[in-house]
Amino acid sequence: MATDANSARITGKVQGRDIILAGPLSKDEIRDTVWWWQIPDPKTSKEREDRVHEYDDSQRDVIATLGGYYEVPDNRLTHEADELVELVYAELNPED
Repeated sequence: MATDANSARITGKVQGRDIILAGPLSKDEIRDTVWWWQIPDPKTSKEREDRVHEYDDSQRDVIATLGGYYEVPDNRLTHEADELVELVYAELNPED
């Protein structure tokens, strides 16, 4: 994923892991990055390690965009998750 100095960046704290989304990204890439622990078939040992970890769920999972902080739903297949993906996609891909 190549980005230039003017690329939009969105940060988050999800399942105890810091994530950075740098555009442009597809909606599927956004979904896989935000809900990384739900990737159905991890391809690398690092992905497998990341999914099997201790997690303190006392803190909220959030994505920080220019519009504010948004809570990350537990399930990537909910309406709220779709709305978050659309919001992040629009911010990372402003020309679309």
